[in-house]
Amino acid sequence: MTPTAQDHDGPPGHHHEHGHGHRNDVDDQAEILELDAEVLAEHTASITAWLPLAASPRQIVDLGCGTGAGTFALLARFPEAHVTAVDSSADHLRRLREKAHGHGVADRVRTVQADLDSTWPKLGEPDLVWASASLHHMADPDRTLRQVRDTLAPGGLFAVVELAGFPRFLPDDAPEDRPGLEKRCHAASERRHAEHVPHRGADWGAKLTAAGFTLEGERTITVDIEHSRSMAVGRYALSGLRRMRDTVAGVLTAEDLTALDQLLDTGSPHSILRRNDLAVRTERTAWAARRV
Repeated sequence: MTPTAQDHDGPPGHHHEHGHGHRNDVDDQAEILELDAEVLAEHTASITAWLPLAASPRQIVDLGCGTGAGTFALLARFPEAHVTAVDSSADHLRRLREKAHGHGVADRVRTVQADLDSTWPKLGEPDLVWASASLHHMADPDRTLRQVRDTLAPGGLFAVVELAGFPRFLPDDAPEDRPGLEKRCHAASERRHAEHVPHRGADWGAKLTAAGFTLEGERTITVDIEHSRSMAVGRYALSGLRRMRDTVAGVLTAEDLTALDQLLDTGSPHSILRRNDLAVRTERTAWAARRV
């Protein structure tokens, strides 16, 4: 369960490895998680700063940590804290450990490989649990919420962050020969997710309350990052739409598929990397809930 923020038709988030015929699905997923972390870093930092904490947490758990976007944001925000990073992917955890060494914070990070749909790992008694774009991938998220509540220290905080959906990158009138292409791709992808990821878009505030938490805050952030603000936007769009193509290719019209392939062909004059009108547009919602 890797976070795909950021759901990248796999993730976020943060995700079970579904395997949609990629050349190397693990590397593809890691790449988009890294791009996701880079592009959304400012928004992630604003959420960690918003958390209603009376004191800086010392022990933090990052559930569905992926390659560490949340882990490193939390380490930066809380310099006295140690983070236990939990994910089902050994490869993602290896990458996270390598980055921790590179950043000089390896002594503040512990990794735990676990499938949270099966045996719940020993995570100590954290002051803060963070779950970004991972809860909706759980087979039984209500059970997971109760397990988090039982794990937290009394008075501890649970932060849940979810994207409203996979980001959009193109203007509505693009590409010129097939306007609205991305909207149609999203519609096809949403139909697949409704079947395979039924908990995406859940009312997490109500679920947290039902699990015995006291809801202390909810915040929705509009994400609108223009290409000019981050050189990673083009690579993020390319990587994300490549993953989406594998999901929607079987239901797109031949004309739409041809237009999409032109966007994804980095050698084409129509390549998405050649466009200067890209942006990352979505919403992120965060919930803060306390164990009392």
